Amino acid sequence: MTSDPAQHRDATARRKRAAQECLDRRWDTIREISTGLHADPETAWHEVRAHRRLTALLASEGFTVDPRAGGLDTAFRATAGSGPVHVAFVAEYDALPGLGHACGHNLIAAASVGAALMVRAAEDAVPGAGLTVHVIGTPAEEGGGGKILMLEAGQFADIDAAMMMHPGPADAARAEPFAVAHWEVTYRGVGAHAAAYPHLGVNAADGFTVAQVAIGLLRQHLPPTVRVHGVVTEAGTAPNAVPDLATGRWYVRAASLSELDDVERRIRACFTAGATATGCELRIRDESPRYSEFRTDEQLLGWFVDNAAALGRDMTSPPPDGAAAMRTASTDMGNVSQHVRAIHPYLGIGSLPAVNHQRAFADAAVGPLAERALRDGATALAWTAIDFAAHAAATSRCTHSDRAR
Repeated sequence: MTSDPAQHRDATARRKRAAQECLDRRWDTIREISTGLHADPETAWHEVRAHRRLTALLASEGFTVDPRAGGLDTAFRATAGSGPVHVAFVAEYDALPGLGHACGHNLIAAASVGAALMVRAAEDAVPGAGLTVHVIGTPAEEGGGGKILMLEAGQFADIDAAMMMHPGPADAARAEPFAVAHWEVTYRGVGAHAAAYPHLGVNAADGFTVAQVAIGLLRQHLPPTVRVHGVVTEAGTAPNAVPDLATGRWYVRAASLSELDDVERRIRACFTAGATATGCELRIRDESPRYSEFRTDEQLLGWFVDNAAALGRDMTSPPPDGAAAMRTASTDMGNVSQHVRAIHPYLGIGSLPAVNHQRAFADAAVGPLAERALRDGATALAWTAIDFAAHAAATSRCTHSDRAR
């Protein structure tokens, strides 16, 4: 039996006001999460200080914190409340090697923590929402697949909705990330003096030369949804020595895991050709589990779009030139979305012409426009969680046991 819809609407409005008042009171704390992480970047699996900063803050706010969620040293799960509807705000906090927070994960972590504080405050002010709020801290999004390991460890098993915002060059409601495989590629050859005994050597660097030529020729036959890119990280140390070892990191992307299966087979053949042509030994190792394409929950997204509009953001207009492609960047949040209702909207930080993974984007991830995205992102996430809980209360649906996936 459902109660009076007008009562639900009034309670929802009051909870949203309470959430907004919490943001106003705690703004300095939330902003300092972002600026602190930005000033102290740490790469995947090494987010020790970021982990310490976030878990200490959440514990001080009364959240129950598991500091090694899923058995990962820099993962965490913080929980407050005891309602039947479980909402997770997902935090990322790893930076890019040599680029700092050029993907704005400092803003993601701050928005998720801020949203959790706001929802908890709203429940305290207007009890009865039935929410349990979680912040799930996920390491190594940049190629390590931390969320996938946490998903496999059951950290999302009781979650009804998982949400995060991601900074970008412009607003975009819908994430459309590609599936991706991350490879470490190694060729082993035979070293020799390059002038005196070249005939005794097997040049490991030549394996990559052949493979990259083969990949370049294959590109004209690949679907437009496929991306292949990589770097050679080692290929010898002296010009007069035939390299006996060459290593690289390669990413292979496609619109779905099923498409990725076929593309991986074809790209592996290119690397095998490098080994066959040069006589090198080849090893391809997966650096992480494969990232899945993203599955957006339309109802959650609709609430988020409406809430962002109330804050003055139009999430429905096409992104400007140079910004739309960001939606297709891969994320391990895609794997979460295959099991849990999820959204992954982008909020613009006014960075154009700079885009994600450029140094200038890292510069843009702090400052007035980044702070506006942080405020709006935290607010829209919190309000969307409140809408979700209100819908669950009004319809007796949307709890974990009733998930329709």
